[in-house]
Amino acid sequence: MSEAIVPTTEPATSGAAPVSVVDQVQRVRAVFDSGRTRDLGWRRRQLEGMVRLLEEGKEDLARAIQADLRRSELEAVMLDLVATRSEAQLAVKQLASWVKPRRVRTPVAALPGRSWVQYEPVGVALVIAPWNYPVHLALAPMVAALAAGNCVVLKPSEITAHVSAVLADLVPRYLDPEAVVVVEGGAEVTQELLAQGFDHCFFTGSPAVGKAVMRAAAEHLTPVTLELGGKCPAVVTASADLAVAARRIAWGKVANSGQTCVSPDYVLVDASVREEFVGELTGALRTFSDGQPLPIVNNRHASRLAGLLGDCGGQVVLGGVVVVEAARAEPTVVLDPDPGSPIMAEEIFGPLLPVVTVASLDQAIAQVQRGSRPLASYLFSADRGQQDHFLREVVTGGVVINHVMLHLSVPELPFGGVGTSGMGRYHGRWGFETFSNAKAVLRKPFRPDPSVIYPPYRGWKKKLLERGM
Repeated sequence: MSEAIVPTTEPATSGAAPVSVVDQVQRVRAVFDSGRTRDLGWRRRQLEGMVRLLEEGKEDLARAIQADLRRSELEAVMLDLVATRSEAQLAVKQLASWVKPRRVRTPVAALPGRSWVQYEPVGVALVIAPWNYPVHLALAPMVAALAAGNCVVLKPSEITAHVSAVLADLVPRYLDPEAVVVVEGGAEVTQELLAQGFDHCFFTGSPAVGKAVMRAAAEHLTPVTLELGGKCPAVVTASADLAVAARRIAWGKVANSGQTCVSPDYVLVDASVREEFVGELTGALRTFSDGQPLPIVNNRHASRLAGLLGDCGGQVVLGGVVVVEAARAEPTVVLDPDPGSPIMAEEIFGPLLPVVTVASLDQAIAQVQRGSRPLASYLFSADRGQQDHFLREVVTGGVVINHVMLHLSVPELPFGGVGTSGMGRYHGRWGFETFSNAKAVLRKPFRPDPSVIYPPYRGWKKKLLERGM
């Protein structure tokens, strides 16, 4: 592969100059090797700079999100910027606590001595961001990496080109431009970055691309965090408040046009309440969308949604139209689609919602468990016993009971998948530890120095050691 040349802003000249990916990574590596990012003051300045970036750059970022994803300004701020700012503010507040060494008990055999875990940065982290939340999923992992004292190379998605350009402009103005760099470009640039070898790679995207990232990282034995996706189920039981459940599921499906990795992908509803629930659901979707088709990121993704809908079977009870040329799709409810159809096998990532009838909660759980392990799962039930049963039985990255997606708004909850929905966790302290080396330390004095631990092991030594085993 030829060496990729990418535009970057040099701090000395403030002008665009072609700098190779190799040179970029080497320069950032040299900054980390200098030791300056380990300093607690440096880390705090980066986190405070991140907060200012999000506050002072809010309008530019919101306009860029509108241009790329056709969201309203309110949605752009609410879905992308608010949670990211909260993440950075939490890190500023908790940083001193996170970096403190953690004492652990020293067993008798190691006494006298003192044992602790010391957190140190891993080095240079690569963050590969997706297009669906192009600010939050770029900057939130960076918050964790910077709190841990690392240098960062950010690769935004080329699909959201306006956001990528704004990030490339803002990041060097608010963060250390020698330690934190933005590298723009397409798949070739991503491949060139992965070939360099980093100390941690954080990727958000599809399972298929996640596998490619993991293969490339394996060449350097680079640890990875993969935030992927999957089919997130919403289970509605007979004990649920059906109107509230329908509104909350509908909200999760229209937010960002369903282009969210934790959006409810399909609903499993108890047969005894199916008709009432579907009525509430279709009404909520009509209201939340103003009866209009929702924007899809581009024509290719709209065409994919049209293909899922065309092959699904079942009964379309709402919507059913995807306008590929305009990259828009109506909120659509499909009742009991063919279980073997692509819409029930692939992550939908759009405003299409299959509703499947089940006879019981156990049948719903069995159906969830037959598929790949989801990134998130949702249960709507007023019955505490059903809630506990669901929590015990469903293997999933996260669970929200009686709502959808809101666990992402709790910055101290770990976020991540299991199996094909991902590996690793971040948010809050979980992210700090992801980007840290937890160094095990035992400190011993020179005296006493009991001879019992040294060979040869015979006589009284042998008896004493055997007695302690």
